[in-house]
Amino acid sequence: MDILAIKQRFGIIGNSPLLDRAIDVARQVAPTDITVLISGESGTGKEFFPKIIHHLSARKHGPYIAVNCGAIPEGTIDSELYGHEKGSFTGAHEARKGYFEVVNGGTIFLDEVAELPLSTQVRLLRVLESGEFIRVGSSKEIKTNVRVVAATNIDIPVAIANGKFRQDLYYRLNTVPIYMPPLRDRKEDIHLLFRKFASDAAEKYRMPAIQLDEEAVQLLSNYRWPGNIRQLKNITEQISIIEKRREINKETLVKYLPHSQVSELPILYKGEESTKISERELLYKVLFDMKRDMNDLKQLVMNLLDSENVDESNGANKHLLKRLYKNYPEDQDSSVPMIVRPSDSRFDDALEEPEEVNESFSLQKQEVDFIQRALKKYDGKRKEAARELGISERTLYRKIKEYNIEE
Repeated sequence: MDILAIKQRFGIIGNSPLLDRAIDVARQVAPTDITVLISGESGTGKEFFPKIIHHLSARKHGPYIAVNCGAIPEGTIDSELYGHEKGSFTGAHEARKGYFEVVNGGTIFLDEVAELPLSTQVRLLRVLESGEFIRVGSSKEIKTNVRVVAATNIDIPVAIANGKFRQDLYYRLNTVPIYMPPLRDRKEDIHLLFRKFASDAAEKYRMPAIQLDEEAVQLLSNYRWPGNIRQLKNITEQISIIEKRREINKETLVKYLPHSQVSELPILYKGEESTKISERELLYKVLFDMKRDMNDLKQLVMNLLDSENVDESNGANKHLLKRLYKNYPEDQDSSVPMIVRPSDSRFDDALEEPEEVNESFSLQKQEVDFIQRALKKYDGKRKEAARELGISERTLYRKIKEYNIEE
């Protein structure tokens, strides 16, 4: 079956080369039993690919089930996947088969696989490697023949570094990777999808379909779509229902787009680790600002006491006072003369204390101090200390050796 036929069969819309590449990989891997990991942002349509793989495989007449790993409570996930015996836990009034037993001979789609608890990940690794599992509350091994297709919108290497996902399981799942591109990388498909959703809404609610003028189409294509296809569909339905006019212009469309995302400029996502790092960087910035202000204050005192260059010093004083009290940037006015006296005995005593303050702003000393405090807090446990510092354990080990820190 060629790519066009697959799109028609599964209702996939788009002509992007990135989309065609993902479909082509799914088509080629389908006849095998290789495990597949589908990655991509939320709302990009990852759920189509396990269906393509299943229906183009020899297992197409077998069962298929999709499991949202993030929607199942941690306490019951093992029971859901592997089953349990009667009386194995409170409420287990009878024995129950798990998904891996029910889907024997078919395909199981594990959506949001990165949400699995670590204990469940160990069980999943065993199923993938040997095809065996044990029900909760049992000691008997059960064999199963299941094709596993997994998906995630999380950067798993980052989850591995944070100790939230097993590295061996990642390599076992990622035998063949399929990447589903975000909508912003498929600009040629955005208007096609809009027209499809507008047509569906018109048919569903029995009204004429909405259309976009050229400026609105341009705005639609340049929007970043953080929610991807799901967001595009929701906005299309909103406009279809709310707007009375069927021809939508740029001014109307922009009202439905969150203003923080209207620009096409890239945005930064800060996860848990980057938040810790940013707090440390913020501390450094405050310290450096204090250091700069201290130097400015020294310069201001020198200029005020300089009786030999009154005119020049007045200009410098104005500039420095503005910077000190109005937060003017350092290079706001390069034309204002700055007077620096190379040496003067009148200022020796006044400058000694600021120099000691400046010395405490050493990045290395600050870093060593943070590492020592983190190690002390967790009794020398490097893994916990690294997590507190927002760095990897390997990086922490290297810095301990580099700075000769005693643990």
